[in-house]
Amino acid sequence: MATLQNKTVLIIGGTSGIGFGVAEASLKSFAKTVIVASSNKDRVENAIKRLTDAKLGHGAVHGHVVDAGNEQSIKALLEKVGEVDHIVFTSGRLDGALKFPEVDINHARGSLDLRVWGPVAVAKYAKFRPGGSLTLTSGALVFKPLPTYSVAVAGGGALHTLTSGLAVDLAPIRVNVICPGVILNDIPTELRDRVLNEIVPKLLVKHVGMPDEVAEAYLFCMKCTYVTGQCLVIDGGQLLG
Repeated sequence: MATLQNKTVLIIGGTSGIGFGVAEASLKSFAKTVIVASSNKDRVENAIKRLTDAKLGHGAVHGHVVDAGNEQSIKALLEKVGEVDHIVFTSGRLDGALKFPEVDINHARGSLDLRVWGPVAVAKYAKFRPGGSLTLTSGALVFKPLPTYSVAVAGGGALHTLTSGLAVDLAPIRVNVICPGVILNDIPTELRDRVLNEIVPKLLVKHVGMPDEVAEAYLFCMKCTYVTGQCLVIDGGQLLG
């Protein structure tokens, strides 16, 4: 079975939620180096400590602060880390309650900058070793939007077509996108009660998703050298329920 032995994995958005789950899973899969990056210095330092204290493997853990929606910040980060094997991008805002016509377009534009132009900047400046991969993150709301989430799903939808294009442009570097459903740590506070009471009981698997469950999909995309340009939906049967 393939592992991440001797591999360097950079996770942008790796200090919490799904991203942190991917960091843990990478260490368990024998990654040589795991690098987590996010916008908050304290969260970066806390994530490094948690990953190191957990003793999940023998890999080194490092961290950096980055504004994932800013091209120059992404460029500076990638210059610091140098060559990597795999990059996972989980940063993003799930902006809801953007009603029309009251929607604040400038605020919405910031969300799209983070979700779409951040990955574009990564693709532009990253230095991948042979066999490397870039894995992005969308969401199941793209296929079945909730009211007031039209801008949020627009960013996710753009990521799907961006993934296809980047898979062609960056080949043989592989590019894929994970499309998670309801993941406990990533449910917005204002939606938590509704999701747990109304949506989770309708899931075919009958439980809310956990970061370590969806992290397995990211590991697959890193380790399977024959998958590229794909969207992997990991939603517990949400779209069928």
